[in-house]
Amino acid sequence: MKALFFILFVIFLKSICFSQDIHWSQFNDNQLFQNPANAGHFDGDYRFIANYRDQWRSVTVPFSTISGSVDARWKSLGYGLLFFHDVAGDGKFRTVELQFNASNQFKLTKDSSNLLRLGVNFGLNHRQINWNNLYFDSQYNGYIFEPSAPTFENFQSDKKSNYSLGIGALYEWRKHKRFSVISGFSAFNLNQPNHGFYSQEIKRDVRYSLFSKGTFQLDRQWDIIPSMQLSFQGVYRELILGGSAKYYLPTKLGDYKALYGGLWFRNRDAAYLTLGMDYQQLFVGISYDINVSKLVPASNLRGGFEIAIRYIINAFKPKKIIHRVCPDFI
Repeated sequence: MKALFFILFVIFLKSICFSQDIHWSQFNDNQLFQNPANAGHFDGDYRFIANYRDQWRSVTVPFSTISGSVDARWKSLGYGLLFFHDVAGDGKFRTVELQFNASNQFKLTKDSSNLLRLGVNFGLNHRQINWNNLYFDSQYNGYIFEPSAPTFENFQSDKKSNYSLGIGALYEWRKHKRFSVISGFSAFNLNQPNHGFYSQEIKRDVRYSLFSKGTFQLDRQWDIIPSMQLSFQGVYRELILGGSAKYYLPTKLGDYKALYGGLWFRNRDAAYLTLGMDYQQLFVGISYDINVSKLVPASNLRGGFEIAIRYIINAFKPKKIIHRVCPDFI
């Protein structure tokens, strides 16, 4: 039975690993990875985001990904830095990437209700694998598997570095803070860098992404936030549909607290739940993937856990004006 699970997992990996970038379930909470035009697109002065994803722990050696970003805004300009580190499988296939993002905002109407942002991306990428941790057919003697047996493989390199280029655009219509629609398009790896470890060139496919997100106020305490993301990369396709409900907690004047709960579907792969909370400028969100793909016999429906943390700093706070009630002598 274990052999069957392993075969299913290998087939699954073969279908997704070649030329595919990392993906996130909480895509709306990893804005710079989603679209370079998101750099500086927030209410505040500085934004810090951290993400962590742990996947396939129930099947094999887990795939672990961490990501961190910081971005800021100055007048119509936005700029930001994104870092992520991913380790996958027995071979400790490691990906480290540093991306620089910049954007500019254009007002399409005088009242700023219609905005267009254009962004560019430049990334430095390093990949490395530990061949000694992998197993090959030459180590099977016909009866048993011998890990110490020679592999007879001629590895030319165990690391590869390159750079990538990307662009993005987004449009926002906003009636007010709790009633808006944002849609965007991005394209990464436009130069299709070579990420093969051998002399044979293996191009990293261009990753195209479309996203749309709406915020609609229902009443004083409730909002609904539907969104979607459609990604294309080589033969790989990913469609995520879902939404969250947001509940504003009763607080004192000047305080802000809110709770989120959402349900999402990733086509032919997973359904997942999200929970989150806002406390002033801090947001914390968690999600868990329930695997529904062909890997279910091995995964037992268990997929990946993910956490996102966001903190926004308002560097220039307006002075508090204290109003005094004048006595009425009349």
